[in-house]
Amino acid sequence: MAVKKGEWIKVEYIGTFNDGTVFDSTEVNGGAPLKFQVGMGQLVKGFDDSVIDKNIGDEYTIKLEPSEAYGELKEGITQRVPKAQFPKGVDLQPGLMLMVMGPQGQMPASIKSIEEDEVIIDLNHPMAGKVLNFKIKIVETDCEPDPPTACGCGSGHEHSHDGGCC
Repeated sequence: MAVKKGEWIKVEYIGTFNDGTVFDSTEVNGGAPLKFQVGMGQLVKGFDDSVIDKNIGDEYTIKLEPSEAYGELKEGITQRVPKAQFPKGVDLQPGLMLMVMGPQGQMPASIKSIEEDEVIIDLNHPMAGKVLNFKIKIVETDCEPDPPTACGCGSGHEHSHDGGCC
């Protein structure tokens, strides 16, 4: 039966950049299939939309332009943060990825540059502006929803958000 919006499914996938570099996969994430509810915004739109009308066992590839994934790079969305706000002992370097609190909770950011007393962070998602390629296999449909106490990572287990699987 074809996958429909709202259905819980499991997929195996490999995500690569155009040069073939793997940036994510079910194998890298412990080997268990990714479980998610189709059409609920848990994944990038292009990936989420691609599973609709597929069936168990279907294997296919997709190429997502930035607009279907993490969006285009936006110039000027940086923030100056006093060095004193960073934990002691952290080796602050350009390109270092960190999690910062934004209006909708934690979000990824990266260090753009370091000045004498401030660190300039780039608030673009690290994958913004990138073309993403996925090889996807539908491995299960009609899955049970995650319990209400699960973190939403799709693993179906219960745990706290401090050091969980997300």
